[in-house]
Amino acid sequence: MAVPMRTCRMTAAGYVRTVYSAAEIDGVAAYCADLDRCFWLPMPEFAEQRLVHLRLRTARNNQTRRVKCAAEYPFGAIAQLGERVTGSHEVAGSSPASSTADEVAA
Repeated sequence: MAVPMRTCRMTAAGYVRTVYSAAEIDGVAAYCADLDRCFWLPMPEFAEQRLVHLRLRTARNNQTRRVKCAAEYPFGAIAQLGERVTGSHEVAGSSPASSTADEVAA
């Protein structure tokens, strides 16, 4: 699974691509359709990277060095974002407190 970790925007100087930093965001959430699961990539660990590769299964040769397994980055509970009529955003807690269930990969 490949997760892009950069931003793209149009400026007066043209099209600009930059990578995220830990000062800008806390992390990146990624969805894997093959597993039907979400994963959380914390920026302190992945800052300044353009692309992160997560393995969905262990390597056939059992290599673990420099390998990032998706199972190590489960996406936990989240707060749900609501929108007011004026367009300003507010965070509302989930009911119950966790909006996602902990699942164990088979």
